Amino acid sequence: MKYAAFSLLNDPQKTRVGAISSDGKMINELGFDMDLNEQGIVAIIRADLENTLPKPIATHDFNSIRLLAPVPRPRRNIFCVGKNYHEHAKEFSNSGFDGSAKPGEDIPSHAIFFTKPPESVTGPDTNVVIPSMVSSAIDYEAELTVIIGRGGKGISEADAMKHVWGYTAINDVTARDWQQRHKQWFLGKSFDTFCPMGPWVVTANEVDVNNISVKCWVNGELRQNSNSKDLIFNIPNLIATVSAGITLYPGDIIATGTPVGVGIGFKPPKYLIDGDVVKVEMGGIGSLENTFVVG
Repeated sequence: MKYAAFSLLNDPQKTRVGAISSDGKMINELGFDMDLNEQGIVAIIRADLENTLPKPIATHDFNSIRLLAPVPRPRRNIFCVGKNYHEHAKEFSNSGFDGSAKPGEDIPSHAIFFTKPPESVTGPDTNVVIPSMVSSAIDYEAELTVIIGRGGKGISEADAMKHVWGYTAINDVTARDWQQRHKQWFLGKSFDTFCPMGPWVVTANEVDVNNISVKCWVNGELRQNSNSKDLIFNIPNLIATVSAGITLYPGDIIATGTPVGVGIGFKPPKYLIDGDVVKVEMGGIGSLENTFVVG
């Protein structure tokens, strides 16, 4: 099942959630009697875990809605993983922007985590702002993203997939100069609008997470083309690593890393400029498209 957060074009202030029809042309709005402007589909996750999922109350044509980020404002920072595809790890280490590895240590021995704040989230078909007075070295990163269902702490790898509710896509937009200058990744990845998310969440039973294509186009040019089977640290490992000391909650988000083909991998780098359109696509999940504008 695919679940989305959305608003009506004639009522843009109210966030609604619903299930997308099998033909992808309609969305069946679920009857939640609460404010969904921040949690979005997290309300569905919680109701699903409690077996209290409300019934549909209306059906809307896709032409009458605007899709929003599935979780418009996460309750806490998004967990993100760096250097989690073999070829990208080498690409990044050779780029001159990687302060996380010593020479000869291209492939990390343990998963590298950082976070993006809730304020960085934006939805499908929105503008991502290139803050030209702050940075002009803006890059893209297509990432398969996990949405946690049942929470927990000390989750084993063997049990980890029982805690996955669904999957979505994220573009982990990055200011490379800030990433290099500050010797860590949080600031350069956390500017406003630097976390496009969507277009919806697909429940875990609908996809084979060990065989999901991960692609990214810039202005129609295919830049990234990989598969989740190439992850260095798989999803059970990532969940076990985070939850070893941090309690996970329903609706928590884990972006699993990006494959080879980012802008800094080119000589010279191919940074994003005003008007560029970036499309991120996860096989079996959906595509997420955003336009980059100078602001």
